[in-house]
Amino acid sequence: MAVKQFIKKALTQKFQGNPSHKKMLPPGRLLKATPADKIQVKNSSVLLLLFEEDSVLKACLIKRPAHMKHHAGQIALPGGRMDVGETDIETALRETDEEIGISADKIEILGKLSEFYVEVSRFEIQPIVGWLNEVPKTTLNYDEVEKIIFFPIGDFKPPYAEIELETLTGKLSVPCIKFDGEIIWGATAMILSEFYDLAKSILD
Repeated sequence: MAVKQFIKKALTQKFQGNPSHKKMLPPGRLLKATPADKIQVKNSSVLLLLFEEDSVLKACLIKRPAHMKHHAGQIALPGGRMDVGETDIETALRETDEEIGISADKIEILGKLSEFYVEVSRFEIQPIVGWLNEVPKTTLNYDEVEKIIFFPIGDFKPPYAEIELETLTGKLSVPCIKFDGEIIWGATAMILSEFYDLAKSILD
C-alpha cells in the first residue's frame, strides 16, 4: 500500500493519542483544560504537512521567531488560532498559506490526529494531517517564521533525548528530539509522537 493511502486509512481508525502525547509531555503539564480554565481556552489548529523526498517521509516544521508572543524560538507546525466562522481545517490551511506560502489547492487533507490542550498558552490544538505530492516550494513570512525544517518522520523513534530548558513556568527537564541543531519538544513533539506511533509500521 502506498504511504499516502496507508496514512489516510490509519487516520480513520480509532486511535487514542494521550499515551503518545504523554511520552513527550513536559512535567507537571495537563492535557485537558480544567473546568476553571475552559472559559479561557483558545481554539486553534495546526497542519502536519507530509511529503516524500527520495522515498523518505518528511514533515514541514517551522521555527518561530524570538519576538513571537507564544512559543517564541520554538520548533512548531504551521497553524494558529481559529477565526470566527472557520473550521479547524480552514484555519490550518489558511495559516499554512500565510506562514510558508503553500496554498490550499496544493494540499490534500488526509485526516486528523487527537486534539489536546496546551496549558501554558491555553490553546486547544487540533492537528490536521495534509499531503503534498512534491517537495514543498515555500515562501516564508519572516514575521512569523524564522526558518523551515524538512524533518524525516522516521527520526522520531525512541530513545528520546532530554534537555533542561528555561520556560514560562521556570526551568524544566523535558523529553525532546534533537535534529539539525534544533530541539523539538512540547506540543510539536507530542503531535509527532502520536503520528509516529500511528505510522511506525511503515517507518521502521
